[in-house]
Amino acid sequence: MIEPSSRSKVRLAELVATISLGTDLGLGQPMEHVIRQTLIALRMSEQLGFEESERAVVYYSGLLAWVGCHTDAYEQAKWFGDDIAVKADGFLVDETGPAFLLSHLGAGKPLLERARLGLALPLAARRGALVDLENHWRAADELARRLGLGAEVRQSLKESYERWDGKGAFGAKGDEILLASRLVYFADVVAAFHQMGGVEAAVVVAKQRSGSHFDPALVNLFCDQAPVLLSDLDSPTNGDAVIAAEPVLGVVISDEEFENALEAIGDFTDLKSPWTIGHSRGVADLAVQAARSYGLPPNDVVTLRRAALVHDLGRLGVSNTIWDKRGKLTHSEMERVRLHPYLSERMLSFSPALAPLGAIAVQHHERLDGSGYPRGLAGDAISIAARILAAADAYHAMTEMRPHRPARSREEAATELRAEVTVGRLDGDAANAVLRAAGHRVKRRRQWPAGLTGREVEVLRLVARGLSNKEIAAELMISRKTAGSHVEHIYTKTGVSNRARAGLFAMKHGLMIDPQPLEHA
Repeated sequence: MIEPSSRSKVRLAELVATISLGTDLGLGQPMEHVIRQTLIALRMSEQLGFEESERAVVYYSGLLAWVGCHTDAYEQAKWFGDDIAVKADGFLVDETGPAFLLSHLGAGKPLLERARLGLALPLAARRGALVDLENHWRAADELARRLGLGAEVRQSLKESYERWDGKGAFGAKGDEILLASRLVYFADVVAAFHQMGGVEAAVVVAKQRSGSHFDPALVNLFCDQAPVLLSDLDSPTNGDAVIAAEPVLGVVISDEEFENALEAIGDFTDLKSPWTIGHSRGVADLAVQAARSYGLPPNDVVTLRRAALVHDLGRLGVSNTIWDKRGKLTHSEMERVRLHPYLSERMLSFSPALAPLGAIAVQHHERLDGSGYPRGLAGDAISIAARILAAADAYHAMTEMRPHRPARSREEAATELRAEVTVGRLDGDAANAVLRAAGHRVKRRRQWPAGLTGREVEVLRLVARGLSNKEIAAELMISRKTAGSHVEHIYTKTGVSNRARAGLFAMKHGLMIDPQPLEHA
Protein backbone atom coordinates (compact mmCIF):
# COMPACT_ATOMS: atom_id res chain seq x y z
CA MET A 1 0.00 0.00 0.00
CA ILE A 2 1.25 3.50 -0.78
CA GLU A 3 0.02 6.73 0.69
CA PRO A 4 -2.02 8.67 -1.87
CA SER A 5 -1.16 12.32 -1.88
CA SER A 6 -4.47 13.73 -3.08
CA ARG A 7 -8.14 12.90 -2.70
CA SER A 8 -9.48 10.57 -5.36
CA LYS A 9 -13.01 12.09 -5.58
CA VAL A 10 -14.36 8.84 -7.00
CA ARG A 11 -18.01 8.04 -6.42
CA LEU A 12 -18.83 4.50 -5.41
CA ALA A 13 -21.45 4.43 -8.16
CA GLU A 14 -18.81 5.21 -10.81
CA LEU A 15 -16.60 2.40 -9.61
CA VAL A 16 -19.35 -0.20 -9.43
CA ALA A 17 -20.77 0.82 -12.82
CA THR A 18 -17.30 0.50 -14.35
CA ILE A 19 -16.95 -3.01 -12.91
CA SER A 20 -20.29 -3.90 -14.50
CA LEU A 21 -18.80 -3.26 -17.95
CA GLY A 22 -16.40 -6.13 -17.32
CA THR A 23 -19.39 -8.31 -16.49
CA ASP A 24 -20.90 -7.43 -19.88
CA LEU A 25 -17.77 -8.70 -21.60
CA GLY A 26 -17.70 -11.93 -19.63
CA LEU A 27 -21.38 -12.63 -20.34
CA GLY A 28 -20.98 -12.06 -24.07
CA GLN A 29 -23.48 -9.20 -23.94
CA PRO A 30 -23.29 -5.77 -25.57
CA MET A 31 -21.55 -3.12 -23.48
CA GLU A 32 -23.81 -1.61 -20.82
CA HIS A 33 -26.12 -4.64 -20.65
CA VAL A 34 -25.82 -4.68 -16.85
CA ILE A 35 -26.47 -0.93 -16.72
CA ARG A 36 -29.65 -1.39 -18.79
CA GLN A 37 -30.68 -4.27 -16.53
CA THR A 38 -30.18 -2.09 -13.44
CA LEU A 39 -32.17 0.78 -14.91
CA ILE A 40 -35.09 -1.58 -15.64
CA ALA A 41 -34.98 -3.00 -12.10
CA LEU A 42 -34.88 0.53 -10.62
CA ARG A 43 -37.84 1.67 -12.72
CA MET A 44 -39.84 -1.33 -11.57
CA SER A 45 -38.83 -0.72 -7.94
CA GLU A 46 -40.27 2.79 -8.23
CA GLN A 47 -43.53 1.36 -9.52
CA LEU A 48 -43.55 -0.97 -6.51
CA GLY A 49 -43.03 1.91 -4.07
CA PHE A 50 -39.58 0.94 -2.80
CA GLU A 51 -38.03 3.25 -0.22
CA GLU A 52 -34.61 4.76 -0.91
CA SER A 53 -32.75 2.18 1.19
CA GLU A 54 -34.52 -0.63 -0.68
CA ARG A 55 -33.72 0.95 -4.04
CA ALA A 56 -30.07 1.14 -3.00
CA VAL A 57 -30.08 -2.64 -2.59
CA VAL A 58 -31.57 -3.04 -6.09
CA TYR A 59 -29.00 -0.60 -7.47
CA TYR A 60 -25.82 -2.19 -6.14
CA SER A 61 -26.95 -5.81 -6.41
CA GLY A 62 -28.13 -5.07 -9.95
CA LEU A 63 -24.73 -3.77 -11.00
CA LEU A 64 -22.81 -6.57 -9.27
CA ALA A 65 -25.10 -9.62 -9.48
CA TRP A 66 -23.28 -11.48 -12.25
CA VAL A 67 -19.80 -10.10 -11.65
CA GLY A 68 -18.54 -13.50 -10.46
CA CYS A 69 -19.56 -15.37 -13.59
CA HIS A 70 -16.00 -15.55 -14.91
CA THR A 71 -14.63 -17.39 -11.87
CA ASP A 72 -15.11 -20.82 -13.47
CA ALA A 73 -14.36 -19.67 -17.02
CA TYR A 74 -11.36 -22.03 -17.00
CA GLU A 75 -13.63 -25.03 -16.42
CA GLN A 76 -16.25 -23.81 -18.89
CA ALA A 77 -13.67 -23.39 -21.65
CA LYS A 78 -12.20 -26.81 -20.89
CA TRP A 79 -15.56 -28.52 -21.32
CA PHE A 80 -17.56 -26.30 -23.67
CA GLY A 81 -15.11 -24.28 -25.74
CA ASP A 82 -15.58 -20.51 -25.77
CA ASP A 83 -16.77 -19.71 -22.23
CA ILE A 84 -18.12 -16.30 -23.27
CA ALA A 85 -20.18 -17.82 -26.10
CA VAL A 86 -21.65 -20.41 -23.72
CA LYS A 87 -22.79 -17.69 -21.32
CA ALA A 88 -24.28 -15.67 -24.16
CA ASP A 89 -26.20 -18.70 -25.42
CA GLY A 90 -27.47 -19.34 -21.90
CA PHE A 91 -29.69 -16.27 -22.16
CA LEU A 92 -31.56 -17.82 -25.07
CA VAL A 93 -32.81 -20.97 -23.38
CA ASP A 94 -35.23 -21.60 -20.55
CA GLU A 95 -33.04 -24.32 -19.04
CA THR A 96 -29.25 -24.71 -19.04
CA GLY A 97 -29.47 -28.34 -17.99
CA PRO A 98 -28.02 -31.53 -19.54
CA ALA A 99 -29.39 -30.94 -23.05
CA PHE A 100 -27.89 -27.44 -23.20
CA LEU A 101 -24.55 -28.61 -21.84
CA LEU A 102 -24.37 -31.56 -24.23
CA SER A 103 -25.07 -29.28 -27.19
CA HIS A 104 -21.99 -27.22 -26.30
CA LEU A 105 -19.74 -30.04 -25.09
CA GLY A 106 -16.31 -29.89 -26.70
CA ALA A 107 -17.25 -27.07 -29.06
CA GLY A 108 -14.41 -26.45 -31.51
CA LYS A 109 -12.64 -29.71 -30.62
CA PRO A 110 -12.11 -32.79 -32.83
CA LEU A 111 -14.81 -35.48 -32.76
CA LEU A 112 -12.66 -37.92 -30.76
CA GLU A 113 -11.98 -35.30 -28.10
CA ARG A 114 -15.68 -34.49 -27.87
CA ALA A 115 -16.43 -38.16 -27.34
CA ARG A 116 -13.86 -38.38 -24.56
CA LEU A 117 -15.37 -35.37 -22.86
CA GLY A 118 -18.83 -36.91 -23.17
CA LEU A 119 -17.69 -39.99 -21.25
CA ALA A 120 -16.16 -37.84 -18.51
CA LEU A 121 -19.10 -35.43 -18.27
CA PRO A 122 -21.30 -37.32 -15.76
CA LEU A 123 -18.51 -37.59 -13.19
CA ALA A 124 -17.57 -33.94 -13.63
CA ALA A 125 -21.21 -32.92 -13.17
CA ARG A 126 -21.47 -34.93 -9.94
CA ARG A 127 -18.34 -33.24 -8.63
CA GLY A 128 -19.62 -29.79 -9.50
CA ALA A 129 -16.70 -29.26 -11.88
CA LEU A 130 -18.71 -27.64 -14.69
CA VAL A 131 -20.59 -24.46 -13.76
CA ASP A 132 -20.96 -23.77 -10.06
CA LEU A 133 -23.36 -20.91 -9.30
CA GLU A 134 -22.23 -20.91 -5.70
CA ASN A 135 -18.73 -19.97 -6.90
CA HIS A 136 -20.24 -17.09 -8.87
CA TRP A 137 -22.12 -15.85 -5.81
CA ARG A 138 -19.16 -16.22 -3.44
CA ALA A 139 -16.95 -14.20 -5.77
CA ALA A 140 -19.57 -11.44 -6.08
CA ASP A 141 -20.08 -11.48 -2.31
CA GLU A 142 -16.36 -11.11 -1.66
CA LEU A 143 -16.09 -8.18 -4.05
CA ALA A 144 -19.13 -6.52 -2.42
CA ARG A 145 -17.52 -6.99 0.97
CA ARG A 146 -14.27 -5.40 -0.17
CA LEU A 147 -16.20 -2.51 -1.67
CA GLY A 148 -17.80 -1.89 1.72
CA LEU A 149 -21.35 -2.74 0.66
CA GLY A 150 -23.73 -3.78 3.42
CA ALA A 151 -25.36 -7.04 4.47
CA GLU A 152 -28.60 -6.25 2.62
CA VAL A 153 -26.80 -5.90 -0.71
CA ARG A 154 -24.79 -9.05 -0.11
CA GLN A 155 -27.90 -11.06 0.74
CA SER A 156 -29.61 -9.77 -2.38
CA LEU A 157 -26.61 -10.84 -4.45
CA LYS A 158 -26.95 -14.38 -3.13
CA GLU A 159 -30.66 -14.58 -3.82
CA SER A 160 -30.28 -13.15 -7.33
CA TYR A 161 -29.28 -16.70 -8.34
CA GLU A 162 -32.68 -18.09 -7.30
CA ARG A 163 -35.71 -18.91 -9.47
CA TRP A 164 -39.36 -18.47 -8.59
CA ASP A 165 -39.92 -22.25 -8.92
CA GLY A 166 -37.09 -23.13 -6.52
CA LYS A 167 -34.75 -24.55 -9.17
CA GLY A 168 -32.08 -21.90 -8.65
CA ALA A 169 -28.70 -22.11 -6.97
CA PHE A 170 -29.76 -22.57 -3.35
CA GLY A 171 -33.36 -23.80 -3.52
CA ALA A 172 -35.26 -20.78 -2.24
CA LYS A 173 -38.53 -20.21 -4.08
CA GLY A 174 -41.48 -17.88 -4.40
CA ASP A 175 -41.85 -15.20 -1.79
CA GLU A 176 -38.89 -16.64 0.13
CA ILE A 177 -36.68 -14.80 -2.36
CA LEU A 178 -36.00 -11.12 -1.68
CA LEU A 179 -38.08 -8.92 -3.96
CA ALA A 180 -34.95 -6.95 -4.90
CA SER A 181 -33.31 -10.20 -6.06
CA ARG A 182 -36.38 -11.21 -8.04
CA LEU A 183 -36.27 -7.83 -9.79
CA VAL A 184 -32.60 -8.13 -10.71
CA TYR A 185 -32.96 -11.70 -12.00
CA PHE A 186 -35.97 -10.73 -14.09
CA ALA A 187 -34.45 -7.53 -15.45
CA ASP A 188 -31.30 -9.35 -16.58
CA VAL A 189 -33.18 -11.59 -19.00
CA VAL A 190 -35.65 -9.04 -20.35
CA ALA A 191 -32.80 -6.56 -20.92
CA ALA A 192 -30.99 -9.13 -23.07
CA PHE A 193 -34.09 -9.98 -25.10
CA HIS A 194 -34.99 -6.32 -25.51
CA GLN A 195 -31.53 -5.70 -26.95
CA MET A 196 -31.99 -8.58 -29.40
CA GLY A 197 -35.61 -8.11 -30.44
CA GLY A 198 -37.16 -5.00 -28.92
CA VAL A 199 -40.13 -4.63 -26.57
CA GLU A 200 -42.08 -7.50 -28.11
CA ALA A 201 -39.26 -10.01 -27.56
CA ALA A 202 -38.86 -8.87 -23.94
CA VAL A 203 -42.58 -9.29 -23.26
CA VAL A 204 -42.68 -12.73 -24.90
CA VAL A 205 -39.80 -14.13 -22.82
CA ALA A 206 -41.28 -12.64 -19.64
CA LYS A 207 -44.58 -14.45 -20.26
CA GLN A 208 -42.87 -17.69 -21.31
CA ARG A 209 -40.89 -17.89 -18.08
CA SER A 210 -43.61 -16.59 -15.75
CA GLY A 211 -44.03 -18.97 -12.82
CA SER A 212 -40.80 -20.83 -13.58
CA HIS A 213 -37.96 -18.35 -13.64
CA PHE A 214 -39.96 -15.25 -12.77
CA ASP A 215 -42.40 -13.99 -10.17
CA PRO A 216 -45.76 -13.82 -12.03
CA ALA A 217 -46.64 -10.54 -10.30
CA LEU A 218 -43.46 -8.93 -11.65
CA VAL A 219 -44.23 -10.29 -15.12
CA ASN A 220 -47.71 -8.74 -15.01
CA LEU A 221 -46.32 -5.38 -13.88
CA PHE A 222 -43.70 -5.46 -16.60
CA CYS A 223 -46.04 -6.47 -19.40
CA ASP A 224 -48.54 -3.76 -18.48
CA GLN A 225 -45.87 -1.03 -18.72
CA ALA A 226 -43.14 -2.55 -20.90
CA PRO A 227 -42.86 0.33 -23.41
CA VAL A 228 -42.31 2.80 -20.57
CA LEU A 229 -39.99 0.56 -18.55
CA LEU A 230 -37.86 -0.15 -21.62
CA SER A 231 -37.81 3.37 -23.05
CA ASP A 232 -34.52 5.10 -23.90
CA LEU A 233 -32.39 2.10 -22.90
CA ASP A 234 -30.25 2.53 -26.00
CA SER A 235 -29.46 6.13 -25.14
CA PRO A 236 -25.79 7.11 -25.28
CA THR A 237 -26.30 8.78 -21.90
CA ASN A 238 -27.15 5.53 -20.08
CA GLY A 239 -23.89 5.75 -18.20
CA ASP A 240 -24.73 9.18 -16.86
CA ALA A 241 -28.27 8.01 -16.11
CA VAL A 242 -27.16 5.09 -13.96
CA ILE A 243 -24.74 7.28 -11.99
CA ALA A 244 -27.48 9.86 -11.46
CA ALA A 245 -29.86 7.09 -10.37
CA GLU A 246 -27.72 6.14 -7.37
CA PRO A 247 -30.32 6.14 -4.55
CA VAL A 248 -27.95 7.36 -1.85
CA LEU A 249 -26.56 10.85 -2.24
CA GLY A 250 -23.43 10.42 -4.30
CA VAL A 251 -21.20 8.47 -1.92
CA VAL A 252 -17.59 9.52 -2.50
CA ILE A 253 -15.06 6.95 -1.35
CA SER A 254 -11.88 7.85 0.49
CA ASP A 255 -8.41 7.40 -0.97
CA GLU A 256 -7.87 4.33 1.20
CA GLU A 257 -11.19 2.87 0.08
CA PHE A 258 -10.29 3.62 -3.53
CA GLU A 259 -6.95 1.82 -3.20
CA ASN A 260 -8.66 -1.15 -1.56
CA ALA A 261 -11.34 -1.23 -4.25
CA LEU A 262 -8.79 -1.19 -7.07
CA GLU A 263 -6.86 -3.99 -5.40
CA ALA A 264 -10.10 -5.97 -5.19
CA ILE A 265 -10.85 -5.35 -8.88
CA GLY A 266 -7.32 -6.39 -9.87
CA ASP A 267 -7.51 -9.56 -7.79
CA PHE A 268 -10.94 -10.27 -9.18
CA THR A 269 -9.77 -9.81 -12.78
CA ASP A 270 -6.94 -12.26 -12.21
CA LEU A 271 -9.46 -14.98 -11.30
CA LYS A 272 -10.30 -15.16 -15.00
CA SER A 273 -7.55 -17.75 -15.40
CA PRO A 274 -5.69 -19.87 -12.83
CA TRP A 275 -2.49 -18.88 -14.62
CA THR A 276 -2.83 -15.19 -13.69
CA ILE A 277 -3.97 -15.27 -10.07
CA GLY A 278 -1.99 -12.59 -8.21
CA HIS A 279 -0.56 -11.07 -11.40
CA SER A 280 -2.09 -7.58 -11.22
CA ARG A 281 -1.11 -6.89 -7.64
CA GLY A 282 2.38 -8.28 -8.24
CA VAL A 283 2.86 -6.01 -11.25
CA ALA A 284 1.54 -3.03 -9.30
CA ASP A 285 3.94 -3.58 -6.40
CA LEU A 286 6.89 -3.97 -8.76
CA ALA A 287 5.90 -0.92 -10.82
CA VAL A 288 5.65 1.25 -7.70
CA GLN A 289 9.14 0.38 -6.54
CA ALA A 290 10.49 0.89 -10.05
CA ALA A 291 8.74 4.25 -10.40
CA ARG A 292 10.29 5.49 -7.17
CA SER A 293 13.72 4.32 -8.30
CA TYR A 294 13.13 6.04 -11.63
CA GLY A 295 12.31 9.29 -9.85
CA LEU A 296 8.67 9.78 -10.81
CA PRO A 297 6.87 12.43 -8.72
CA PRO A 298 4.81 10.98 -5.83
CA ASN A 299 1.45 11.76 -7.46
CA ASP A 300 2.55 9.97 -10.62
CA VAL A 301 3.62 6.96 -8.57
CA VAL A 302 0.15 6.80 -7.02
CA THR A 303 -1.53 6.98 -10.44
CA LEU A 304 0.79 4.33 -11.86
CA ARG A 305 0.01 1.91 -9.04
CA ARG A 306 -3.71 2.39 -9.54
CA ALA A 307 -3.39 1.86 -13.29
CA ALA A 308 -1.28 -1.25 -12.75
CA LEU A 309 -3.91 -2.78 -10.49
CA VAL A 310 -6.53 -2.62 -13.26
CA HIS A 311 -4.33 -2.81 -16.36
CA ASP A 312 -5.66 -6.26 -17.30
CA LEU A 313 -9.37 -5.55 -16.75
CA GLY A 314 -9.96 -6.10 -20.47
CA ARG A 315 -8.86 -9.74 -20.16
CA LEU A 316 -12.44 -10.46 -19.10
CA GLY A 317 -13.49 -9.89 -22.71
CA VAL A 318 -11.31 -12.67 -24.16
CA SER A 319 -12.24 -16.33 -23.94
CA ASN A 320 -10.30 -18.75 -21.77
CA THR A 321 -9.91 -20.98 -24.80
CA ILE A 322 -7.24 -18.42 -25.71
CA TRP A 323 -5.80 -17.51 -22.31
CA ASP A 324 -5.45 -21.15 -21.27
CA LYS A 325 -4.31 -22.59 -24.59
CA ARG A 326 -1.21 -24.75 -24.28
CA GLY A 327 -0.09 -24.38 -27.88
CA LYS A 328 0.74 -21.48 -30.15
CA LEU A 329 -2.04 -18.96 -30.76
CA THR A 330 -3.48 -18.62 -34.25
CA HIS A 331 -3.53 -15.28 -36.00
CA SER A 332 -7.20 -14.71 -35.16
CA GLU A 333 -6.62 -15.68 -31.53
CA MET A 334 -3.73 -13.27 -31.28
CA GLU A 335 -5.91 -10.51 -32.68
CA ARG A 336 -8.36 -11.06 -29.85
CA VAL A 337 -5.52 -10.90 -27.32
CA ARG A 338 -4.39 -7.61 -28.84
CA LEU A 339 -7.80 -6.14 -27.96
CA HIS A 340 -7.58 -6.57 -24.20
CA PRO A 341 -5.65 -3.36 -23.38
CA TYR A 342 -8.13 -1.42 -25.51
CA LEU A 343 -11.02 -2.99 -23.60
CA SER A 344 -9.37 -1.96 -20.33
CA GLU A 345 -9.19 1.61 -21.56
CA ARG A 346 -12.79 1.62 -22.77
CA MET A 347 -14.10 0.41 -19.43
CA LEU A 348 -12.01 2.81 -17.37
CA SER A 349 -12.94 5.74 -19.62
CA PHE A 350 -16.52 5.31 -18.41
CA SER A 351 -15.57 7.35 -15.34
CA PRO A 352 -13.71 10.69 -15.55
CA ALA A 353 -11.92 9.74 -12.32
CA LEU A 354 -10.76 6.41 -13.75
CA ALA A 355 -9.95 7.56 -17.29
CA PRO A 356 -6.35 8.62 -16.41
CA LEU A 357 -5.73 5.06 -15.25
CA GLY A 358 -7.03 3.75 -18.57
CA ALA A 359 -4.68 6.06 -20.48
CA ILE A 360 -1.73 4.29 -18.85
CA ALA A 361 -3.21 0.78 -18.80
CA VAL A 362 -3.92 0.79 -22.54
CA GLN A 363 -0.21 1.22 -23.28
CA HIS A 364 1.19 -1.66 -21.22
CA HIS A 365 1.77 -3.78 -24.34
CA GLU A 366 3.04 -0.95 -26.54
CA ARG A 367 6.72 -1.08 -27.52
CA LEU A 368 9.17 1.71 -28.38
CA ASP A 369 9.81 0.37 -31.87
CA GLY A 370 6.10 0.38 -32.73
CA SER A 371 5.74 -3.41 -32.63
CA GLY A 372 3.33 -3.46 -29.68
CA TYR A 373 -0.44 -3.27 -29.38
CA PRO A 374 -3.25 -2.23 -29.49
CA ARG A 375 -2.24 0.94 -31.39
CA GLY A 376 1.35 0.32 -32.43
CA LEU A 377 2.60 3.44 -30.65
CA ALA A 378 6.31 4.22 -30.75
CA GLY A 379 8.84 6.42 -29.01
CA ASP A 380 7.55 9.39 -27.08
CA ALA A 381 3.96 8.49 -27.84
CA ILE A 382 4.34 6.02 -24.96
CA SER A 383 4.29 7.74 -21.58
CA ILE A 384 7.02 7.22 -18.99
CA ALA A 385 4.52 5.62 -16.59
CA ALA A 386 3.41 3.20 -19.32
CA ARG A 387 7.04 2.31 -20.11
CA ILE A 388 7.59 1.37 -16.49
CA LEU A 389 4.33 -0.58 -16.42
CA ALA A 390 5.26 -2.41 -19.63
CA ALA A 391 8.63 -3.47 -18.20
CA ALA A 392 7.11 -4.49 -14.86
CA ASP A 393 4.35 -6.48 -16.58
CA ALA A 394 6.81 -8.23 -18.89
CA TYR A 395 9.24 -9.15 -16.11
CA HIS A 396 6.56 -10.32 -13.68
CA ALA A 397 4.76 -12.36 -16.36
CA MET A 398 8.00 -14.12 -17.28
CA THR A 399 8.43 -15.30 -13.69
CA GLU A 400 4.91 -16.80 -13.66
CA MET A 401 3.79 -20.12 -15.12
CA ARG A 402 1.76 -19.98 -18.29
CA PRO A 403 -0.09 -22.81 -20.05
CA HIS A 404 2.42 -22.82 -22.91
CA ARG A 405 5.63 -22.54 -20.85
CA PRO A 406 7.09 -22.96 -17.36
CA ALA A 407 7.96 -20.00 -15.18
CA ARG A 408 11.35 -18.49 -15.93
CA SER A 409 13.87 -17.92 -13.17
CA ARG A 410 14.50 -14.36 -12.02
CA GLU A 411 17.87 -14.41 -13.77
CA GLU A 412 16.35 -15.68 -17.01
CA ALA A 413 13.63 -13.02 -16.84
CA ALA A 414 16.23 -10.31 -16.26
CA THR A 415 18.26 -11.50 -19.23
CA GLU A 416 15.20 -11.49 -21.48
CA LEU A 417 14.13 -8.05 -20.28
CA ARG A 418 17.58 -6.67 -21.11
CA ALA A 419 17.36 -8.30 -24.54
CA GLU A 420 14.09 -6.45 -25.15
CA VAL A 421 15.92 -3.22 -24.35
CA THR A 422 18.80 -4.08 -26.67
CA VAL A 423 16.52 -4.59 -29.67
CA GLY A 424 14.68 -1.35 -28.91
CA ARG A 425 11.33 -2.64 -27.70
CA LEU A 426 11.51 -1.65 -24.03
CA ASP A 427 12.85 1.53 -22.48
CA GLY A 428 16.29 0.91 -20.94
CA ASP A 429 15.84 3.23 -17.98
CA ALA A 430 12.40 1.81 -17.20
CA ALA A 431 13.71 -1.75 -17.46
CA ASN A 432 16.67 -0.96 -15.21
CA ALA A 433 14.32 0.55 -12.64
CA VAL A 434 12.22 -2.63 -12.71
CA LEU A 435 15.26 -4.86 -12.41
CA ARG A 436 16.57 -2.78 -9.52
CA ALA A 437 13.17 -3.01 -7.82
CA ALA A 438 13.24 -6.79 -8.32
CA GLY A 439 16.61 -7.01 -6.56
CA HIS A 440 18.95 -7.32 -9.54
CA ARG A 441 22.27 -5.49 -9.72
CA VAL A 442 22.09 -2.78 -12.34
CA LYS A 443 23.89 0.44 -13.07
CA ARG A 444 22.60 3.54 -11.41
CA ARG A 445 20.36 5.52 -13.71
CA ARG A 446 21.97 8.60 -15.24
CA GLN A 447 19.70 11.54 -15.97
CA TRP A 448 20.12 12.60 -19.60
CA PRO A 449 18.61 15.73 -21.16
CA ALA A 450 15.33 15.62 -23.09
CA GLY A 451 14.52 12.22 -21.61
CA LEU A 452 17.19 10.47 -23.69
CA THR A 453 18.22 6.99 -22.62
CA GLY A 454 21.84 5.94 -22.29
CA ARG A 455 21.64 4.01 -25.55
CA GLU A 456 20.15 7.01 -27.34
CA VAL A 457 23.03 9.17 -26.13
CA GLU A 458 25.45 6.64 -27.65
CA VAL A 459 23.57 6.84 -30.95
CA LEU A 460 23.40 10.64 -30.78
CA ARG A 461 27.19 10.86 -30.57
CA LEU A 462 27.52 8.77 -33.70
CA VAL A 463 24.83 10.77 -35.53
CA ALA A 464 26.66 13.98 -34.63
CA ARG A 465 29.86 12.52 -36.11
CA GLY A 466 28.06 11.86 -39.40
CA LEU A 467 27.61 8.10 -39.29
CA SER A 468 24.75 6.61 -41.32
CA ASN A 469 22.19 4.26 -39.81
CA LYS A 470 24.05 1.33 -41.34
CA GLU A 471 27.34 2.49 -39.82
CA ILE A 472 25.70 3.11 -36.43
CA ALA A 473 24.26 -0.41 -36.51
CA ALA A 474 27.68 -1.90 -37.23
CA GLU A 475 29.38 0.20 -34.54
CA LEU A 476 26.89 -0.75 -31.81
CA MET A 477 26.19 -4.29 -33.09
CA ILE A 478 22.48 -3.70 -33.49
CA SER A 479 20.19 -4.04 -36.49
CA ARG A 480 19.90 -1.24 -39.04
CA LYS A 481 16.18 -1.01 -38.26
CA THR A 482 16.89 -0.57 -34.54
CA ALA A 483 19.49 2.08 -35.28
CA GLY A 484 16.98 3.95 -37.43
CA SER A 485 14.37 3.71 -34.69
CA HIS A 486 16.83 5.17 -32.17
CA VAL A 487 17.62 8.05 -34.50
CA GLU A 488 13.93 8.81 -34.95
CA HIS A 489 13.38 8.78 -31.19
CA ILE A 490 16.35 11.10 -30.68
CA TYR A 491 15.07 13.60 -33.24
CA THR A 492 11.62 13.51 -31.65
CA LYS A 493 12.86 13.97 -28.10
CA THR A 494 15.39 16.70 -28.87
CA GLY A 495 13.27 18.56 -31.41
CA VAL A 496 15.95 18.45 -34.11
CA SER A 497 15.69 17.11 -37.63
CA ASN A 498 19.22 16.75 -39.04
CA ARG A 499 22.79 15.84 -38.17
CA ALA A 500 24.03 19.41 -37.72
CA ARG A 501 21.34 20.29 -35.20
CA ALA A 502 21.86 17.00 -33.42
CA GLY A 503 25.54 17.93 -33.11
CA LEU A 504 24.66 21.35 -31.67
CA PHE A 505 22.32 19.73 -29.12
CA ALA A 506 25.01 17.23 -28.11
CA MET A 507 27.65 19.96 -27.65
CA LYS A 508 25.26 22.22 -25.72
CA HIS A 509 24.59 19.47 -23.20
CA GLY A 510 28.12 18.09 -23.03
CA LEU A 511 27.17 14.74 -24.46
CA MET A 512 30.16 14.21 -26.76
CA ILE A 513 32.43 13.27 -23.88
CA ASP A 514 32.22 9.63 -22.82
CA PRO A 515 31.27 9.42 -19.15
CA GLN A 516 33.24 7.39 -16.64
CA PRO A 517 31.78 3.92 -16.04
CA LEU A 518 29.16 3.91 -13.30
CA GLU A 519 29.52 1.77 -10.20
CA HIS A 520 27.02 -0.99 -9.67
CA ALA A 521 24.32 -0.33 -7.12
